[in-house]
Parts: sequence; C-alpha cells; structure tokens
Amino acid sequence: MSISHFTASIWLLFLVVIALIALLYVAVQRRRKRHMLRFANMELLEGVSPKGPSAWRHAPVALMLVGLVLLTVAAAGPTMSKKVPRNRATVVLAIDVSLSMEATDVKPSRIQAAKEAAGRFIDSMPHGINLGLVSFAGTASLLVNPTTNHDTVKAAVNNLQLAERTATGEGIFTSLSAIDTLATVLGGSSSPPPARIVLMSDGKQTVPDSDDVDNPRHEFVAARLAKQKGVPISTISFGTQWGVVDIPDGSGGSKGQPVPVDDDALHKVADLSGGQFFTATSLQELNNAYDKLQSQIGYERVVGDASRPWLLLGLLITAIGVVVGLVYRQRLP
Repeated sequence: MSISHFTASIWLLFLVVIALIALLYVAVQRRRKRHMLRFANMELLEGVSPKGPSAWRHAPVALMLVGLVLLTVAAAGPTMSKKVPRNRATVVLAIDVSLSMEATDVKPSRIQAAKEAAGRFIDSMPHGINLGLVSFAGTASLLVNPTTNHDTVKAAVNNLQLAERTATGEGIFTSLSAIDTLATVLGGSSSPPPARIVLMSDGKQTVPDSDDVDNPRHEFVAARLAKQKGVPISTISFGTQWGVVDIPDGSGGSKGQPVPVDDDALHKVADLSGGQFFTATSLQELNNAYDKLQSQIGYERVVGDASRPWLLLGLLITAIGVVVGLVYRQRLP
C-alpha cells in the first residue's frame, strides 16, 4: 500500500498517543512484576508455577496497538497515484510507406516489422481511445478516421501498400486535420480531447526537398503547427544506416540503393512539436518504443483516496486482538 501524501496529516499526531499507551503498558507490566515479587512467597510460587508467564500474553495488546496505528493512518487521509486508462483522447498513427520500407536490414523487412509492431501497439491501447491511421509516401492518405473501433485500424495497417517518395510533412498535416475534425464532431467540452501523433518513418523527406525548410509543407513547419495546436508528435526512426533496396536499372536488372534512416530530422520534428524521439533498428526495439508510448499515451496517473485498505486492515487486526484477548485471557487486556 503505497502513499503519495496525506490530506489530513494532523491525525498522524495520534501516533504519539499510541506510543504513550505502549509505554504505559510496559510500565504497568514492570510494576506488576515488582509488586508480585515483593509480596509473594517465592517457594510457593515456584511450586505452583514452575514456568514463567508466556510472552503470548502480550499479543492482544500488541495487535490492538498495531490496529490503532493502521486506523490512524487511515484517518490521516492517505492518497496514492493510480494508473488509469484514458477514455477521452485521440491518437493518430502516421506510418511511412515509401519504397525504402522494402529494405530487409530489419527482418523480415521494414514494412512487415512495422505492421507487426503497430498491430501490437493497437491491441494494447485502452478501448476508449480514438485511434486513427495515416499513411504517407509522395502524398498522405487518411486511411481510418480516429475511432474506438481498433479492429478497423489494425486491418488497415495490415493492408498498407508502398509507394514512391516521402512526404513527412503531409503525413503530419493530414493527421492534424483528422484530429481537428474529430474534436469538432465530439464537441461538448470547453477544450478538445488530448491528442498525439505517433509518426514512424525510415528515411529522409523528399517532398518537398528536405533542405527547403521555408516551404509551407515542410515537416518542420508541420511540427511547429502541431506545437501550436498542443499536439505532440512522438517520432520513431526505424531502420539502420546500412539499409538497401533494389531499384530497376532499366536494362532488366537492378541495383542496390542505400536507404539510411534520418535520425536528425525525426528528432527535430519531435523536439519542435514537444514530443519524444525513439530509434529502433530491430523489431524488438520497435516493440519497446511502442510499449513506452502505450504507457504514456494510453494511461494517465491520477491521485485518489487510499484510506480504505488501511481502514479495513486496522479494523481486522483490532478485532483479532480483541478475540485473542477474550480467548487467551478470558477478558480484554
């Protein structure tokens, strides 16, 4: 039973009273022993009771003192931080489906590993969260509007198709649009539901050119807009620096095209939006990244009352002390 803090800590002063009761009991026991030794016939006493009194005679008092301690803690209003599922939140998965996702530096391939990890992430999310799915290559597509029907999102992930080029900024803009639309539809609140974008990509933005940072459709511009809207973007850089895909060379053959991940750009997108950056070079690392996100996004910590367990345990132990006193000594201590 962990405790964050107390709402009525003044009651903890009663622990001093309990300590004084314990000292008074010890003093009474010593005085009773001295009185018995002073007036008793020792030869007769040893003959009648060759063994000293059992230490178990103190058990009823000890139990009731422990019970009082627990009841005092309960009276002080203990609270604890609890992990509870979020029921009013929106999460949009934005997944890169550019041709570089065919690379096999992550087994069996980047895209297959991405599908598996995303499906696992979807299964782990609380049912009350609205999940959406955006895919992006040369353009972005909203495949599933944010919904609590997570099976629909998982089915769409399994059917992702690859295409040419990478427009990371478009993926972010489309995700933000889906979040805004859902907030308008839900209404009924002074503030929109909390939202986050989880963006997974394996390469550098090519549409628009990654160096054209002033382009209004650039990923950094989109990240700043997400920051203004209060929608953090958690980015996952997936793949290795030595990934290669085969590209037709025009003569019936193919040549290997390096497709290294772009950690720096994705890290900056996360920083600009107020989100977190993760790297993953294997399916296990990708699952680990999604697990951390699931814990942060799917659940929140709230402080609640924690007095009931202390109260019940205190009552139980006090009652046991009373019963032991009646059974063992035929009277209360």
